[in-house]
Amino acid sequence: MNVDFSLLVPEFLLAGVGFLVLLVDMLIPASQERRRNVVTGVAAMAGLAVAGIVAGATQADTDEVMYEGLLFIDRYALVFKLLFIGVGIAVIGMSLDYVARKLHHPGEYYAMIVFAVLGATLMAEAGELLTAFISIELLSFSLYVLVGLARGDKRSAEASTKYILLGAISTAIMLYGISLLFGALGTTVFTDMAPLLGAGATWDLTMTLGFVLFIAGLGFKLAMVPFHMWSPDVYEGAPTPVTALIAVLSKAATVALILRFLAEAASSATDEWRFPLAVLAALTMTIGSLVAVVQTNIKRLLAYSSIAQVGFILVGVSAMTVIGANAVLLHIVGYAFTTLAAFAVVIAVENHTGKEEISDYAGLARRSPWLAMVMTGALFSLAGLPIFAGFITKFYLFVAAADNGAGAPDMLWLVVIAVANSVISLYYYIRVIREMYVSESDDTASMPVAPVLMGVITLMFAGTVGVGVYPGPLNDAINASVTVLTPWVMFAP
Repeated sequence: MNVDFSLLVPEFLLAGVGFLVLLVDMLIPASQERRRNVVTGVAAMAGLAVAGIVAGATQADTDEVMYEGLLFIDRYALVFKLLFIGVGIAVIGMSLDYVARKLHHPGEYYAMIVFAVLGATLMAEAGELLTAFISIELLSFSLYVLVGLARGDKRSAEASTKYILLGAISTAIMLYGISLLFGALGTTVFTDMAPLLGAGATWDLTMTLGFVLFIAGLGFKLAMVPFHMWSPDVYEGAPTPVTALIAVLSKAATVALILRFLAEAASSATDEWRFPLAVLAALTMTIGSLVAVVQTNIKRLLAYSSIAQVGFILVGVSAMTVIGANAVLLHIVGYAFTTLAAFAVVIAVENHTGKEEISDYAGLARRSPWLAMVMTGALFSLAGLPIFAGFITKFYLFVAAADNGAGAPDMLWLVVIAVANSVISLYYYIRVIREMYVSESDDTASMPVAPVLMGVITLMFAGTVGVGVYPGPLNDAINASVTVLTPWVMFAP
């Protein structure tokens, strides 16, 4: 049993940074609120950066299993770990001005973001059901607190209440599923479950129900149809930087866990789960796209857009090939850049106007040409147009589904549905672009943006274009990471 604690140094650093931020917040007098905001925010970003550097320097070639399968410290987890840390830094950067304007608890806010990153990291590393569950709850509790942190905003309180109540239900469903799987299999370790779920195994009612309930619990975290109803209300009511964190961090962490679970535990039982997952992918992208058409609030539109993006991700998961796993990770990275860019623009507009309706973006191209261009690029990327990240990542997803490794064309129907939904998405994205470039606004004054927020917007837009134009190095790194998933029956060429 590997108990080398040096393998967990990045995780210890993340936990330490969270507590350090809380301590710094306590030491600065409440009367110096702006100073508290800057110091705690910078401390959190610096701590996350140090943890990311340590992880990248010490774990680039590490493929270790700890505690007899409870944790995997490998290249697959490292890719997600660096992504989560980058997301945390970006969200904190876009939060500095927002928190100074609208929130009064900067220490708690930034610490919860760090703890959310830690929970997401452990989800990517988990190799056992209860370890995964504890990691999910660390991430979830952090997000519950963040959603309700704007105490003076009734929408934030309502969103937090809904999120907690529905999250508790999903937790109960997931735990029940875990208990049924343990009762049926006698183990909760992914690698030990594989032969018991594999070819020749008899899927009785207990095993089937346990598997379904566990995936259903994860489906809530992913906002997968039919477990998506919490998403629009929470997205709209939460502080906007927190909405961005939920849209990217929570989804990426859940996908990391699902891929690991299916590859390590259920890779040889694909006949049992592949088609149902493909059907859920089709329903998720279709319902997300159709309901987004009628939205008038920009955050609700992005909420339904993110639901549709989950459907696209599940297309790659359903493909069961090396290309499919690779495409899923590449799409998540591109989606992270794109979504953070869009939400950073939303934050900039909200900081200046205090509004978040789509009609409030009228004339943005004349008030701030850069913000309008970034938002346009982000929306085009989400729609899957060249030269942005969404085009190349969706292309890989569709190729993976069209050729599932066995040469059978039975996933082409899913590709057709995915392409149709990409076309539908153009309509509601162009509505926003039309407001920015065609509609007139009574307010023609320029829209200033805080320097740090402008830096985040620029970096996220550069990432969106960079992944779309030159994805080669990133794709190579991702391809090297997914090959550590075993036993690879699921992704056999």
